[in-house]
Amino acid sequence: MSVGTSRAPGARDTLRPPAPRRGPDDLTALAESGLHPDDLPDGLVVADETGHVICFNAAAVRITAVPAADALGHPLERALPLEDLEGRRWWQLTDPYGGLAIRFAQPERNLLLPGGREVLVSARYVRTAPTGPVRRVVVSIRDTEARRRTERSHAELIATVAHELRSPLTSVKGFTATLLAKWERFTDDQKKLMLETVDADANRVTRLIAELLDISRIDSGRLEVRRQPVDIGAAVGRHIQAHVASGQPADRFLVRVEQPLPDLWADPDKIDQVLSNLLENAVRHGEGTVTIDVMPSASPRERECAGTSVTVSDEGPGIPEESMNRVFTRFWRGSKRGGTGLGLYIVKGIVEAHGGTITVGRGPGGGAQFRFTLPVGAPAYLNA
Repeated sequence: MSVGTSRAPGARDTLRPPAPRRGPDDLTALAESGLHPDDLPDGLVVADETGHVICFNAAAVRITAVPAADALGHPLERALPLEDLEGRRWWQLTDPYGGLAIRFAQPERNLLLPGGREVLVSARYVRTAPTGPVRRVVVSIRDTEARRRTERSHAELIATVAHELRSPLTSVKGFTATLLAKWERFTDDQKKLMLETVDADANRVTRLIAELLDISRIDSGRLEVRRQPVDIGAAVGRHIQAHVASGQPADRFLVRVEQPLPDLWADPDKIDQVLSNLLENAVRHGEGTVTIDVMPSASPRERECAGTSVTVSDEGPGIPEESMNRVFTRFWRGSKRGGTGLGLYIVKGIVEAHGGTITVGRGPGGGAQFRFTLPVGAPAYLNA
């Protein structure tokens, strides 16, 4: 067999050292395993030694929109007419049957289907001997939509962070530059006001950085929970006192704690973060009385105390029914824009890291109602 030299400009062939003769081909091995090609989540296209398609699974049909009947028995280039991002025909460039005899695969790359739809494609060349003729060309096709969603999410996160950082940093830079240049011209009260603004903006930047770190840990599954005994009723009281001290009327809050509460072991700092976010949302976006109910949560099967639940509800307009399934996603801000839209995403991550659950619904007063439940009981290492 002659060795061709046609290849995509800049493309890299994947080489390997000589390998022993292969056993059963891919389709035989797949059949022997009891797995049908249509069971695979990715598109699978297999061409025989003549370059004609002998397998075109259901995922390949879904991704390419080519009926299996129009692909089976036809040349690979016709059944799967791929182009690179520069519009060149992929199979002519790579020449799987006449290319380098020591080549065994094509690494995954982005290619285009007719109509411009982008897919991820990788290929393997099955040979009877290390440098023998190609017996099978096995092609894997994956949809890029999931990757695109991830990329869009990352891009949106970067844009949000840049926007949220710009305002406080501009303020900090402006006030500090003004104070340094014209310190003597300002009164003590004016200096104090500017420094208080700088301090508040610096705290805002610090909170944003903490949110980003939390998101990174949640997404990677590395959010650590340091469990300690937590008095959840006292924690709620501290947060309400902070809101009252900042100017909220005391009669806007109604706290109901059902006693006795079971022992709760949780990370106190992270539970404070959850309470702070839910109460701030109720105060800022809700109306009327903010009600906080703390009570034991019983298991519906065992009728025993399985956890502690905290419910925060308000009497505002509430959350539209069609938006409730998006409340805990990144960047959800509802009808009133403001903030990063990351708080509830982090709240859900913290609650789930404790083994708990959180739900959203409509409260008795018509407003939003958030309820999170945490499992109770001491950590396993204390019961050993």
